Amino acid sequence: MTGPGSDTRSAPAATLESLRIRLAAFAQARDWDQFHSPKNLAMALIAEAAELVEHFQWLSEADSRTLAPAKRDAVAEELADILIYLVRTADKLEVDLLAAAFAKLARNEQRYPADRVRGDARRAGEYEGGTP
Repeated sequence: MTGPGSDTRSAPAATLESLRIRLAAFAQARDWDQFHSPKNLAMALIAEAAELVEHFQWLSEADSRTLAPAKRDAVAEELADILIYLVRTADKLEVDLLAAAFAKLARNEQRYPADRVRGDARRAGEYEGGTP
């Protein structure tokens, strides 16, 4: 993805781990670790998520899928902010985000078997008997 602030250092070799290391160094160089408690980072993350939502407020479903280039760049910036705060929060809590995401996906595959939930957006607790 390209856009404002694009950097060749985000080339294919980039990983969540390389981002985690770079973000930690960024915060340390500015003496910001003192402010990066899990609580503060979680609050910042939700604030950035709200800024993302603002870009889609009042758009139709179709319009939300076909953003103008400037709007798409602004959305990319908000997504980057969200990712940054998410990675910093996980770092502070020593959570392996990829492992956690794959574990959650495996649980969701069990909770929502494709052959039983295809095309149905209800949550697991909304099915008769609790699960699909």
